[in-house]
Amino acid sequence: MQTQVYHVKGLDCADCASVIKVDLEKLPDVEKADLNFTQGTLTVVGEVTPEVISTHLHQLGFDLADEPEEPLETGLSFKGFWKTLKGKPDLRLTLPGLVLLGISLLLAGQGVSNSVRIGIQLIFAVAAGFPMMRRGVQSLVLEHKITINLLMALAVIGAVLINETQEALIMLVLFNISEAMEDYTNDHARAVLAAFADLAPRQALKLTEGSEEIVPIETLQIGDAILVKAGERFPMDGVILEGTSEVNQAPVTGESRLIAKVAGDQVLSGTVNGQGVLKVRVTARAEDTTIQRIINLVTEAQSVKAKQEKFIDRFASVYTPIVVLVALLVAVVPPLFFAQPLMNTATSYGWLHRALSLLMIGCPCALVISTPITIISGLTRAAREGVVFKGGVYLENLSQAKLIAFDKTGTLTLGRPMIATVKAVDCQGTPDCEPCNDLVALASSLERYSNHPLGQAVTEEALKRHVLERYAPAEAVTARSGQGQVGYVNGKLATVGSRSLFEAEHRVPSQLLKETITAENNGQTTMLVCDGDRVRGFMGAQDTLRPEAPQVIRALKDRGFYTVMLTGDNPEVAERVSEELGLDEVHAGLLPEQKWQLLAELREKIGPACMIGDGSNDSPAIASADVGIGMGGAGNAHVLETADVVLMNDDLRKLPFAVDLSRYTNKLIRQNILISLGVKFSVAVFALLGLTPLWMAVLADIGITLVVTLNGLRAMRFAAPPLPETA
Repeated sequence: MQTQVYHVKGLDCADCASVIKVDLEKLPDVEKADLNFTQGTLTVVGEVTPEVISTHLHQLGFDLADEPEEPLETGLSFKGFWKTLKGKPDLRLTLPGLVLLGISLLLAGQGVSNSVRIGIQLIFAVAAGFPMMRRGVQSLVLEHKITINLLMALAVIGAVLINETQEALIMLVLFNISEAMEDYTNDHARAVLAAFADLAPRQALKLTEGSEEIVPIETLQIGDAILVKAGERFPMDGVILEGTSEVNQAPVTGESRLIAKVAGDQVLSGTVNGQGVLKVRVTARAEDTTIQRIINLVTEAQSVKAKQEKFIDRFASVYTPIVVLVALLVAVVPPLFFAQPLMNTATSYGWLHRALSLLMIGCPCALVISTPITIISGLTRAAREGVVFKGGVYLENLSQAKLIAFDKTGTLTLGRPMIATVKAVDCQGTPDCEPCNDLVALASSLERYSNHPLGQAVTEEALKRHVLERYAPAEAVTARSGQGQVGYVNGKLATVGSRSLFEAEHRVPSQLLKETITAENNGQTTMLVCDGDRVRGFMGAQDTLRPEAPQVIRALKDRGFYTVMLTGDNPEVAERVSEELGLDEVHAGLLPEQKWQLLAELREKIGPACMIGDGSNDSPAIASADVGIGMGGAGNAHVLETADVVLMNDDLRKLPFAVDLSRYTNKLIRQNILISLGVKFSVAVFALLGLTPLWMAVLADIGITLVVTLNGLRAMRFAAPPLPETA
């Protein structure tokens, strides 16, 4: 079963365009069809051919399009709007419509008969109204849905029947102008995401033996060597083979400072090389690069609807039929039962006119369009800052969260602990004595392939002491649920782990136990080592608090969050860090499953919860939280795939930004809902009172769609307030 993605031209309304999905899913060779109105993309799963899809779309009034050859504008301008107005066949009729409107008004001033003016107006009404009527009828027949196209067409026909052809002409002109403006603002939202997708070059300078060749990035394989010159963007993820430079990672991670890079360092696609020339070995295929994964996640996030969006969809499904029914009753009941005029009189609008005005507010386009536009704007703004939300639902959930739980190592600390204490049971008085060196060598055998920061610290210490190769890598290594590692070294069972593990399973000499507790009281994370049944000694690792952590915790508390630490580290170290940061609560010595159990209890007591960590021993808690937040996604594919929200770099300051953006985005959504419903209610009241010309009802309804769309786009310009200073 193949998946095909197409770009569709002619989309003018999220509600109207949904007819494409319904029609295509009726085809025998189509398993599923999804239409992303905001991006203008159609995804079809099945064996159907492009020719069949193109034919069906054309019958519905739409066409397939290639990728835009010219870069789309990311800023709003009259030039861009004019281009949109001229580029769509239905909207081109607006220009002659304005001319015909002017001519008819001029002829009226010259005393020309009404029949001539009405004839001119009818010509435009038929030409502009037919495509609208066709799309409206298609939606009614295929989807059993009443859309704005059908309502507009009925209103135009009604206006002609009550001899208001000039109003019909004005309605059509206003409708087409509003449609053009709506299309243009939607194109703007698509352009911003497209600009993000264009961060990585589509070609690379491949190095082969003795030559250089410019090739498409899709042809590059893992292990290929490419050359990246000064000032160029990296086309692929890779590792530097030769050269030194400084790299601007802001396009991907949001970091404002330049990062020094040397041979052996990782570089990311879409980031910008500084002054050096770098030879890079490719480490991921084009479809798996960091920038492409981010784009895929942001794109997929658009289909993960927030609760507010689902509510709007349900509301829209009943709103239009109710309004149409009310309009029908307004047209029939007063004239039939209360002797009120059906047609317009010299002094007031008739009840048919009032019913037609009501029809103009019958389509919930403002509600249906503004919410996804706002969410996409928020998702795109976050991605620009190096924060990836995997759906609008997580924007909504984060804005409602009351509790944030932190892992310690790699989240509140830098996650680069260094061994500060080594003490063997038979220590000869100096930390670099032979028993202590052998203790480190034995531990490094168990931790050789560990990705945990503590395991890496042990390996680095063994390298410093030149004992890394003393023992072969341990065999049959098993992790002990966040408490340590067990494996066979030279055929003998060996263990490296926490004090709690050793107290439960081994006899620890009292003096060694006392020294271990002293190290923990000094803020070190301790690991004991045993060889068979013999406890060999302990090591103490010291991590460094992130410099921005106090500032971030203060900012989160100012925003009303209850802050908690859930860590597998020993209580003494955890309490020390908690006091330094001013956390509300701390729980230490936890196994991974205990973290999510505690998180569930805290959520029950305090409210919706977030969990932030680096994915080492906190994956269950991250997965169980209302919003799971992962650190360091740019260098950690596991975090990028599992968390609901990913901070692409290791900067905790992105967390208050994400919170503020989520709250701002949801505030815009609420504003749009209130504006839309408020205006529609006001127009309904004025229409029933006979105070609204038809063209004014059109202007109010279509105009408000534009207003809420522009309001939703404000999320793209969101700027977070500065973080508070700390003492």
